Order: sequence, then structure tokens, then C-alpha cells
Amino acid sequence: MSEALDKRTSPAPRPRGKLNVPKVTLAHGGGGKAMRDLVDDVFVRAFDNPLLATLEDQARFRLADLSAQGDRLAMTTDSYVVDPLFFPGGDIGKLAVCGTVNDLAVGGAVPLYLSCSVIIEEGIEVETLRRIARSMAEAAAEANVMIVTGDTKVVHHGQCDKIFINTSGVGVIREGIDLGAGNARPGDIVLVNGVLGDHGATILKSRGDLALDAAIESDCAPLGDLISTLLAAAPGTRFIRDATRGGVASVLNEIAIASDTGIEIDETATPIREEVKGVCEILGLDPMYLANEGKIVCIVPEDQSANALAALRAHPYGREACAIGRVTSQRRGRVVMNTVLGGKRIVDMLVGEQLPRIC
Repeated sequence: MSEALDKRTSPAPRPRGKLNVPKVTLAHGGGGKAMRDLVDDVFVRAFDNPLLATLEDQARFRLADLSAQGDRLAMTTDSYVVDPLFFPGGDIGKLAVCGTVNDLAVGGAVPLYLSCSVIIEEGIEVETLRRIARSMAEAAAEANVMIVTGDTKVVHHGQCDKIFINTSGVGVIREGIDLGAGNARPGDIVLVNGVLGDHGATILKSRGDLALDAAIESDCAPLGDLISTLLAAAPGTRFIRDATRGGVASVLNEIAIASDTGIEIDETATPIREEVKGVCEILGLDPMYLANEGKIVCIVPEDQSANALAALRAHPYGREACAIGRVTSQRRGRVVMNTVLGGKRIVDMLVGEQLPRIC
């Protein structure tokens, strides 16, 4: 019986197609041999794993394997349209994996599986696709997840900007973990795992519209291991969120509103690189609203905050972690910053869009 099961779950290797053209054509989205060759040569070759190898219309998991890791299933999805495709510190492929992994991890889930669907513009260089797929595979390996299913579509030239990627993710939440914005309580401490605004500033600089020579790189990173480390050190953690679009300011406002509390932060304690501050001053932007792709906002009970901070700082993605403020019972639903000048200012939710196509 076990031999029969092994044969059923481990199909014999099949011959894989190979591309012999330099650019993608509409035929590569047509469902025939050209499409199979593209999928095989670019994506299956990069993402290779037993669940993907069958190339069925769905990935199949043993429920027993999932339930052994937790008592709840977490699922998320996100689409990535970043411009430019490649930037210091990352690219659209790395971003697509890290962004979805992080959306699972901040809910307390252990990320396990991803899907990858791509919309490709006719005429894109095949080598560009290979580079993106390799980057996704490297990020998935670091995050300890598998890309197990996907889809490919090709559209006419001009109807898509090179490539758009959608990734969905599945993870398992361990029993006893309950993170949420409404959990914050007065006296809790607000932590971040490092400097803020690097990703948004990097994308702006990379577009080449301004003659900026600031040495900034995106903070794009998979944070599942960091978050597991944090939860082990501070099991009473109330809330975690990755501060992507809308930045830290928007996350803090969501917490204040959901928990009916106030949040007070200190400008002097908020870690922002001088280069990012300089870019923001030139363009009239507020770094508190700039996107991050490797930073989390954590709400931790005060009596566990020292352990939480030490755990974050001991991790490669949290070495510059710090406490930036606390939850209060005053000004409910509001975020207030104590400024370097000794005054106070309201930090509102972002209205509109500071910088489009950042992720």
C-alpha cells in the first residue's frame, strides 16, 4: 500500500519544454505547446517541487499535514505592479513572494504555500522573466515556502507594463495565537523592527525622474522567521502588521480606530535614515507615510516589551528595532506625535496616494 501511495504522490518525471526564442509572443499565452514551453522553461524550472511538478489545475495538500501545524488556516492574496521591475534591494519577483509571505506571518501564521499568476506583455525579453522567476525561487527558499501552482496570461504590447504578478498564500496559525488591531490596550508599547521608508524612497529614486544620488536600498525581506522569534519571546503580543502602502502612520491609525485607544509616538525615537529624510524634504513628502516591505509595527504589553525588543534585535531583520511610542487612553482614535521641537501634531491616516506603483 505504501509503495502504491508513493507512486501516486511522486509521478515519473516528464520531458520539459524549452524556449528557443528571445521574446514572449501572444502564442505563449495560447494554451498550446508554446505556452507549455514557457511555463516549463521559466517557471517550473525555477520553482521545481513535488506539488508543482504534476501541473494539475490545483495543488493538493494532505489535511493531516496542515492540521499537525496548527488549528486554523490563513489565506491571503496580493498583486504586484511595481515600477521599475528591478530596483536596489529587490525586484518585482522578490517583492511578490515577500509581500504575501509577510501578510500571512503578521497574522501569526506559518507561511507554507504560494501560488503565482503572471500577466505578461507581448515582447518582453524571456531572460527578464527568467531573472524574475529565479528571484522568486530564492525568496521562497529563504522564507521556507513552496510555489505550488499558478497561471500565465499574455496580452498585446501596450496593454500591460511588462509583467504584473499575483501571489496568493496559505499558512497555518498555531493554537493560542490571536493577533488583531482591536487588541491594543492602554500602556502597551509600539515597536518597529528598523528604519522606516526605505522601500518607498528607493522606488522613487529608481524611476530616474529626479537627480538623486542617495544610497538607499529597499528593505524587501521575508519576515516569517522574525515574527516567529518575536512571538516566542513575547507570547502576549497583541498585534503585528507590515507597514506597506500608507506606511507606519496608516497602520497606527488603524490600531487606534479598531481598539478605541490613542497612540502617542516620539519623533526622536522614530528611526528614519537621513537620506530618506532628505528625499522627503526635497519632495514635500512625510516619511511616516512611505511604504516599507520589510518592516513591521508591533503592539506588545509593557511587561513583555523588553523581551520582544531583545528578540527582534537578535534577528538579522530586526537589528535596528526600537520602541517608538505607546498606546494611551487619551485622544481615542487618534495618533499623536511628540515632535523634536517639543510640540505635538496629529498624524492622520493617509489621504490619496503619495507614490503610485510602489509594490
